[in-house]
Amino acid sequence: MANTFHTQSDFNANFGKEMVSATSVYEQRQKSGMIEYSLAIYDFVFISDTEQKLKLLGELLSQNYKYNIKSVTRHEEYYEMAGDSTEFPVDEHNLLYWALDLYCKGYEFDCKLDGYGAMGDPNDQAFLNLDSDRYNEYFDLAMAAYDKRNLGMAFIHFSTAIKINPEDPNAWYSRAIVKDELHTWKSARRDYDRAIVLAPDFTDALVNRAANKDEAGEYNDAIKDYTTVIGLEPQNAMAYFNRGNSKFNLKDKKGACEDWHTAKDLGASYAQERIDQNCNNVFKAKILGFYNKN
Repeated sequence: MANTFHTQSDFNANFGKEMVSATSVYEQRQKSGMIEYSLAIYDFVFISDTEQKLKLLGELLSQNYKYNIKSVTRHEEYYEMAGDSTEFPVDEHNLLYWALDLYCKGYEFDCKLDGYGAMGDPNDQAFLNLDSDRYNEYFDLAMAAYDKRNLGMAFIHFSTAIKINPEDPNAWYSRAIVKDELHTWKSARRDYDRAIVLAPDFTDALVNRAANKDEAGEYNDAIKDYTTVIGLEPQNAMAYFNRGNSKFNLKDKKGACEDWHTAKDLGASYAQERIDQNCNNVFKAKILGFYNKN
């Protein structure tokens, strides 16, 4: 059912403004004397046109995020729900992605993120332990958050893992996935790039980067990445299927159909739909051409 309060057009139009707002909130925190990566608990407010939408959102944030959610209150023209986050280390990017996750989660429940903020005492700041032996702990916390669809905290924990060990491509790759899911494909691309620099044969990262490029309309570059994957893993059905999609976007129907058929032969049964929709005439023409020559 389409949103009636936080519509898709509103979501799209205000996404950039939400990013600017997060930067502004962070700058105010810096001006107050708070040091980067000091810990904070942020309060937040959502609004919607029905109590039920906010309650459903609140249940998710309470159960999956472990946030403290307060009762829904009624105002003249809307309903409001406030809550408090769990504690997390704050820098500009952590705050941005924490806020973007809430913005996106609100949209899923037809609710609007109406504001957020945190108090802080410059004379009493606490920080995470970033010792080298804590890498696995933060990576595991990130994966657990991601499994709960808590993308904001997944981003934050992956970023902390990267701070501790920036040479592990898995954290860069994983954070890129979170960025992609939060609609920041350019920033995701940079993380995929870094993962691939660290591990040139990281085929999952290559496939995801290629998909990222395809979404951006960079079809030729996407094909190059898929071709690299196929060179590394000749049995990778997904790479053939996706490369077929990129070729199709470039109007190379023959090349697309060849890749989709290879993907199907390698076990990608889902390729049949694309073949049925786009390839029958291609291969019929090839057969007719064969008979005409003879």
